[in-house]
Amino acid sequence: MSRIAILTDSSAYLPPDMLERHDIHVIPLKLHWGEETLVDGVDLTPVEFYTRLAASSALPSTSQPSMHDFLQVFDGLASRYEGVLVPLISSGISGTVASALAASAEFTKAPIEVVDTHSTTAGLALVVLAAARAVEQGRSLPEVTQIARDVVRKLHVFFVVDTLKYLHKGGRIGGASRYLGSALGIKPILFFDGEGKIDALERVRTRQKALTRLVELAEEKAGNNPVHVGVMHANAPEVAAEFQSRLAERLKCDQLYTFELSPAIGTHVGPGTIGLALYVE
Repeated sequence: MSRIAILTDSSAYLPPDMLERHDIHVIPLKLHWGEETLVDGVDLTPVEFYTRLAASSALPSTSQPSMHDFLQVFDGLASRYEGVLVPLISSGISGTVASALAASAEFTKAPIEVVDTHSTTAGLALVVLAAARAVEQGRSLPEVTQIARDVVRKLHVFFVVDTLKYLHKGGRIGGASRYLGSALGIKPILFFDGEGKIDALERVRTRQKALTRLVELAEEKAGNNPVHVGVMHANAPEVAAEFQSRLAERLKCDQLYTFELSPAIGTHVGPGTIGLALYVE
């Protein structure tokens, strides 16, 4: 048994085989669609979610796990592990970190370390996987926590959405609001800023130009160094596969993964979103 448990939230959306291989635990976000409450990553697959989204006149809302939810999970993990690392979706777009911190302040059965990744999806996934490797190497909880925080500090996340309407309606648009009302076809390049909020970097005129610009940004951040990269997409697997191939040709990738966006994140960015997260080792 590993001494350290890793608990992340469902917005990382790591595939089941990866969760099992690295012994990663997940606490889910929730979607609220009319009178129905759905568990992110459990009650809806991404394909089912986007099919329903296209046919729905109303957007779902999302909510974070409660303090009580975290306390229940902490209690279960404390019986099997000596400590718990909890890397989570950015506090700049979700209250999940606040719930976890409130729970950890009340919990006394095992040490809990909560890490605000200032990111989500592929960015969060890269932090989780770096922490998992450290756990597998036998590192202590303080060491694993520091490794996770170091990745957060080095992490860059860029993405492009087909439309800003989902970010706007979901209240997560942040600095990208200045591009609302732009001409049809304008594709804003968005990123997570130092506070973990969504901001706009620049805008380009087509999706292909946006993808080319994302590759250029990745090259600028990576330089000639080996990098860890996560591609992310919302219901755009073919585009993501082509994008991954372009990154593989242009970067020295230590790891190169592709992750789907969970329904809870797809709610806020919409179908067709493509992006990447990366950090230099």
